[in-house]
Amino acid sequence: MEPIRIMPCLDMKEGRVVKGVHFVNLRDAGDPVKNAEFYQNEGADELAMLDIAATLENRKTRLEWVKQVSSVIDIPLTVGGGINSLEDIELVLNAGADKVSMNSAIVKDPELLREAAIKFGPEKITAAIDARRNPQMPSGFELVVSGGTKPVGKDAVVWAKKCQELGAGIILPTSMDGDGSLAGYDLPFTKAISDAVSVPVVASGGAGKLDHFYEGVVKGGAQILLAASVFHFRTFRIREVKEYLKIKGLKIIA
Repeated sequence: MEPIRIMPCLDMKEGRVVKGVHFVNLRDAGDPVKNAEFYQNEGADELAMLDIAATLENRKTRLEWVKQVSSVIDIPLTVGGGINSLEDIELVLNAGADKVSMNSAIVKDPELLREAAIKFGPEKITAAIDARRNPQMPSGFELVVSGGTKPVGKDAVVWAKKCQELGAGIILPTSMDGDGSLAGYDLPFTKAISDAVSVPVVASGGAGKLDHFYEGVVKGGAQILLAASVFHFRTFRIREVKEYLKIKGLKIIA
């Protein structure tokens, strides 16, 4: 098994890192560049930066944020938010990102995902899948887009399989029900996705205790553990999480 990777996430709005609960009630969590430097020094394996307002505000990802953050780290950086075309992907990668994450744009135009994977390589393309519980869906989870504001009537797990078929190299599912709750990753959702695909899956949304990270791997089937609140507000240090996972018998990157 590949080592488990820890990935702090910088949710960006108006040039600042923010964090909310269930995608709303945002509070300030500091400067992105200082946060990025801090997390690299803390032992983060990767970093995510998501421009959470880009799609809602109908604009592109702010490239200056990408340049500023990428200039102070050398761990892989995944950037998402407002990326709607091959040209957008190229601009974000040229600004210093190692990977891009797309959600609303590839739901609207699945061919964009296929073309992106062919042009840039699957390893650079992450399919972000936001979902909420809906018993009407075969898996019980409905796909939502536009920062969690628009349900689209598609089954999220079926969509995850499709994303892998189209060439996504990583799947990043986030449960709106769990986001920012600190009550733990949505394990049934994460597990449903990880069972459906063979590419790496990122557990995202809701980590609040050390146990939650371990459960994300052993019960959720994730290979990458994303968290925001617990790192931004210093509930846990990254090395603390890694030590805990190591003691529990999981392979980590030292």
